[in-house]
Amino acid sequence: MKTPASLCLVGILLVGCATTRPVQSWQNTGDPIADGKAAVENGPKRDRVLWEYRTAAAAMRRGQFTDAKQLMDDVVVTLGGIYGPDREAKRARGYSSPEARKTFIGEPYERVMAYYYRGILYWIDGEPDNARACFRSGQIMDSDTENKTYSSDYVLLDYLDGLASAKLGGDGSDALKRAEAEARLTKPPPCAPKANVLFFAEFGNGPTKYATGQYAEELRFLPGNSAVRSLRIKVGDETLRADPYDDLTFQATTRGGRVMDHILANKAVFKSATDTAGTAAIISGAILAGQQGRHSAADEVGVGLLAAGVIGKIFSAATTPAADTRAWDNLPQYLSFASTHLTPGPHSVTVEFLDGGGSPLANLTRTVTINVSDPPRDTIIFVSDKNQ
Repeated sequence: MKTPASLCLVGILLVGCATTRPVQSWQNTGDPIADGKAAVENGPKRDRVLWEYRTAAAAMRRGQFTDAKQLMDDVVVTLGGIYGPDREAKRARGYSSPEARKTFIGEPYERVMAYYYRGILYWIDGEPDNARACFRSGQIMDSDTENKTYSSDYVLLDYLDGLASAKLGGDGSDALKRAEAEARLTKPPPCAPKANVLFFAEFGNGPTKYATGQYAEELRFLPGNSAVRSLRIKVGDETLRADPYDDLTFQATTRGGRVMDHILANKAVFKSATDTAGTAAIISGAILAGQQGRHSAADEVGVGLLAAGVIGKIFSAATTPAADTRAWDNLPQYLSFASTHLTPGPHSVTVEFLDGGGSPLANLTRTVTINVSDPPRDTIIFVSDKNQ
């Protein structure tokens, strides 16, 4: 005769989990924008934002700003509602849900970049007020608004906040002072509200993610890299310098300037505790069940402990504390900015990407003709060492 505990044990052992490897339902073409859009539409819903991030960045570097706006608008809607009563998100927060199965929104530095790019796109459309709102949203993504233990320290976000405020007739001095105080690489230039040509520059390859720890629960970062260390922009007789103001590796690995490690501590502790308790219960149950005669009280207790031990082991095995290493993998390493005032009409602009010694890097120099808009609209130039 099987005891209730043994029936429970058998029932648990019979439960299995069928796993299938997802099959990609679209064909890669080699075009990052076409393939990214296909992944957005046909890939797992949990990865939608990840693919929108990647595809929008690629679109911006091609000058396909309409595509970038559509993608980033969807991202911003998701980020704005991700903390709401989403049943799938709530279920994914459970102990037995792998981090990589949750809806991806990225680490703070990735979310900041979404708002940064959207802000640039607004400014391209002649909406510096909406651009400023995005830069401020990015500052919130990089700060601890609940516990007030750290605040945003992106130099460029504060600088652009102050510049936009000045252009809109407001007082941007506080934001500009923060930008100057936060500067670690290069101090930003003096605010120039009358500048009507703005160069948003990026270069290098951003940080990448990997996991360490007993259960791969610690999310860590490999530093990004960049052969480019600054830009030289030539317009007529004027030469502008664009040095890096923000380093995304620094932003990924710090909060408020303090070095930090991402550790999914609650899940790691839960897994360790349930695993240890399960082992102890199995051993104790086996001893009790083996020492007594059949159908004795100790036998019942022993089998019950065995069942409880197996349950603990199953819960431990189901608890997946592994860090989520999905990443916005085409971000730059450095962010920079420059501005000038030009008369409306066509102008020839040469951009040189300089190495650490100040020499132009081969095959990266570009000369383009820009058309400066009539006032009061600014002309926005997006410059990347990955421009196509």
